[in-house]
Amino acid sequence: MWVNLLSGRIQSSRAGGVEENRDGERRRLPKLKNPVKIWKNRRQQNHTHTAEDELDCEEAVQQGQQEKDEQLEEVSRRLIIREEQLFRQDSPSEEEEDRLQQDFEALRLQIWMAVHNTFTTSPSEQLEVLRSAVASIQLQEAQDQRWMGCLEGRVPVWRPQRCLSTHNALLQNMVESRLTKATEDDLCGTDGLSSPLKRKVCCMGNRVKEDMLTVVRTVKDCYPPQMDILNLYAGLYHQSFSARLTELAASGPETDDCSYLLFWINHCYPDEILNHEDLGGKIKTACLGSLLLQDHLNRLEDQYLTHKEDKVKLWLNTALKKEEESWLSGRKPELIDQYCFSPLAIDVIRIIDSSLTEFRCVIRDQTKAQRITAHLESFLSSYKKSVEEFVKGNHSNVRSVIKAHLVCQQQFRDYIIRQTGSLSEQRRHRCLDALSALWDCGYRCFICPIHIQLKVCLSQLWTSVWLDGSLPVVDSLLDFLNRELTDLSDLKPACRQSLLCALHQDVVLQYVKRMMKNKMRSREQQVGGAKQMVDDAQKINEFFSEGGCSESLWLGEMLCSLAEILRLQDPGSLQLEMVSMARMFPDLSDAHVSALLSLKTGLSAADIRSIRRSVEENRLLDVSTNRSPPFFSKVKVKWINNKINQMGLKT
Repeated sequence: MWVNLLSGRIQSSRAGGVEENRDGERRRLPKLKNPVKIWKNRRQQNHTHTAEDELDCEEAVQQGQQEKDEQLEEVSRRLIIREEQLFRQDSPSEEEEDRLQQDFEALRLQIWMAVHNTFTTSPSEQLEVLRSAVASIQLQEAQDQRWMGCLEGRVPVWRPQRCLSTHNALLQNMVESRLTKATEDDLCGTDGLSSPLKRKVCCMGNRVKEDMLTVVRTVKDCYPPQMDILNLYAGLYHQSFSARLTELAASGPETDDCSYLLFWINHCYPDEILNHEDLGGKIKTACLGSLLLQDHLNRLEDQYLTHKEDKVKLWLNTALKKEEESWLSGRKPELIDQYCFSPLAIDVIRIIDSSLTEFRCVIRDQTKAQRITAHLESFLSSYKKSVEEFVKGNHSNVRSVIKAHLVCQQQFRDYIIRQTGSLSEQRRHRCLDALSALWDCGYRCFICPIHIQLKVCLSQLWTSVWLDGSLPVVDSLLDFLNRELTDLSDLKPACRQSLLCALHQDVVLQYVKRMMKNKMRSREQQVGGAKQMVDDAQKINEFFSEGGCSESLWLGEMLCSLAEILRLQDPGSLQLEMVSMARMFPDLSDAHVSALLSLKTGLSAADIRSIRRSVEENRLLDVSTNRSPPFFSKVKVKWINNKINQMGLKT
């Protein structure tokens, strides 16, 4: 291959032909002796030697050749000196000029042989030969420059030699040849690949990686920094690899082959080759660009994504349909560790996760992952509707099915919260909203029957028998809840705690609503009611604390704060308590403040206006600094506004 670069010139010289100089003037070239013929003649002359003598002779020839190769730089210097001396003469000897040209041609041939053997398996001496050849190229380039501007007729016919451009052309041919041979190599480790296209891409990619690592680890040291040989090789391999991949991409590959092409283009090549620990930061990757033009890349990526979307949609629909069939057949979910369990969430998460993992290795633009996660949003919407329809039906297995799917809901929620790059904020919120609706559906399935009795029990609050302690309203309520909640023993503990925390808030919510609908006529009733509230808050907190509801124990503190508002009679102390409560619970509106103050019978209109004004003036400006969950926003007290208007208590 490298011989082709010089064949035209060498053949012309051997034939005694002509060559044009830089200005187009033609000059006779001297005849060159055939080195192969010379070697054969010498061997025939020594035909009578013994085998041992012949072996010694061959070793001597090889050693001499090696010494010659290692001294290419010195040979180049000597030839340049001879050239200078010859062309200082007024009438250079034509015979000497022919002999010098032959020596230059022989030198160049040795240089190209050294360059051509760059990647051959050889001892470290080969690198010394290459280093000497590169130094010789530099000397010849410098000599070309020295002859620039000289008068015609005084310039050797072999100048300029253009060794550097020939060197670069030789490297290009070497790279193309090595990639071609790589695809023909049966030992390049592609036994596990299913198609010819995959095997070709893998073999070429591995060859690029191996050769680039060889360049950076050994070859680079044979070249001067200004030649930037690493980036020269990187550009040549990139160009040749790109051309071959473009042909493969244009051949209309199957979807599986398409994904493998993208895998190499977007992952293996940029991440495992260009950013290899030995190459990272040393290659000018910005100058290389992508292996494929953007139009070709977009076409491949769209083909891959369209196929992957169809697959994900099919897998998700199949998983949901299988689950629905199980519900409707009356089958109860399996028990794992004595808790109801459904594999749906795990199956769906595995589908999405595996698709995203493959996507990250195949597609460079990670925002396109939303084409896959969009189907997760659609699935959750369909899943929610299916569960809601199932709950409406009169199915004997509904409670056990919902227990299993409360676990699924939690698994989906944890997964979606962890997804930071593949889901937009809007899509994340929509997915979480669907899961919240799914959870509410499950919660209502268990709590709605309890709600009726809950309201009946709490209807006795603020009656005289509750105030004097003769009617244990909360005790009766908690006994009822304890009996009802035994049915949740086969619900996974984390989900059971979540359910109980919501029930805790519901109980306290109904308690507060009942409180705000009553008015204590006397100071004694207010103080007695406050004492009962503190006792009730403690009992409620203990009940739900034993159920593992540590996150909702703030409700007990809130009830105690409300009880303190009832107990206090001094307007100044009451004002401080109201301000403190408004700062702790930002959703405590002016209407709620007015409703609480309406429970007090000993306050004047001026006191009420002053307290309301102070609460508004001392609210937290930055609501985000308060971590208390919303509570009072669920207590509707619109009726109080009309009462305020009637009493003339506007601030």
